[in-house]
Amino acid sequence: EIAYRVKTEVRPKQKDDSKGVIMSYIITETNQQCLTITLNRTDKKNALTRDMYQEMANAILGVKNDGSTKVVVIKGAGDCFTAGNDIGDFAQQQDHAQVPETAAFMRALAACNLPVIAQVHGLAVGIGTTLLLHCDFVYATPDTRFVLPFINLGLVPEYASSYLLPKVAGHIKAAEWLMLGEPFTSADAYQFGILTKIVDAHEIDQTVQTTVEKLVAKPSFSLKQTKALLKGDGERTNQ
Repeated sequence: EIAYRVKTEVRPKQKDDSKGVIMSYIITETNQQCLTITLNRTDKKNALTRDMYQEMANAILGVKNDGSTKVVVIKGAGDCFTAGNDIGDFAQQQDHAQVPETAAFMRALAACNLPVIAQVHGLAVGIGTTLLLHCDFVYATPDTRFVLPFINLGLVPEYASSYLLPKVAGHIKAAEWLMLGEPFTSADAYQFGILTKIVDAHEIDQTVQTTVEKLVAKPSFSLKQTKALLKGDGERTNQ
C-alpha cells in the first residue's frame, strides 16, 4: 500500500483545475520505505525558493530517525531537475543577510544518515549540481547539462563544492568548472566521478527504482554505518 505525505507551503500554490486540487512546489511521497522528494515548480524550471529549501529540509529531517525509511530520492518534475535558485525570491533578502532555509536544507542533506539517490535530467544549475556531491547515487539522462555559475554572478562556490569537487574530479577539472562557470555534459560528469551512471530517459525511473529496492533489502544498521564511514569527513562539509 502506498502512503503519501504531501508537504504544504506558505506561498501561493499552483491550481490544477483539471483535478481540482492545490499542488505544492515540493511533493514528498513515502512508498515501500523510500522517501521521494520531487521539485514541482515546473513553470519556473523548478527554480528553488527559500520556502522550498525549508520543505526539503523538513522532509529529510522527518525520516532521518523514523525507524522505517531506508532511502531518499530527490528528483525534478517537468523538463528539468532544477534551474537553481529563484533569483527574484533571494533578491528580497537584505545584503549579507542569512538564509536559514537554504542552510537548513544543506545541513539536512549533508548529515542525512540514509542513502540518497539523485535522479537528474534537463538542467542542473548551481545547487542542482552541488547537491549531487552530497548524494550517494546519481543517475542522469544523456542530455542533462550541469553548470556551476557562481563566479559569473560574483559569488564564491557554495555547499563545500570547492572542497569536494577537487577530491572527486581533481583540481584541474574542478578549476575549469568553478572558475569558468561554463556548462558541461553528462559525459563529462560521469567521466570525472559525479555520476553513478548515464541512463536513457525512458529507463531512468526503473533504474532508480531498482537501486532503491536493492538498498531497502540491506540491513538498516549496516547501511547507515557504511554511509557514516564513507562520509567520515562530514564535519568539514557541514561548516
